Amino acid sequence: MSATEFAIQELDASFFRVRFDRLTPAEKRYLRAMAEPGEGPHRSGDIAHLLNRDVQAVAPIRANLISKGMVYSPSHGDNSFTVPLFDGYMKRVMPNLQ
Repeated sequence: MSATEFAIQELDASFFRVRFDRLTPAEKRYLRAMAEPGEGPHRSGDIAHLLNRDVQAVAPIRANLISKGMVYSPSHGDNSFTVPLFDGYMKRVMPNLQ
């Protein structure tokens, strides 16, 4: 196992897991959708589209994620993970988008 693989395993087991465990099921789905196209930033409308929802319907989830420090908005309507590599974690812990 490489040092990078070991570091990712350690992050998955502790740093990332603690943050993931604080999320509601809806927040987990939002972050998983946000991870689908990669690192980001991603438009709120694109994330809503992946969830088959309207932007207004997922806006409260996004607001909760911002208040929890999981997501930030680098510019109006954009979303980025606050934690580097968290998109990859979301894909590992939730392999399927839906």
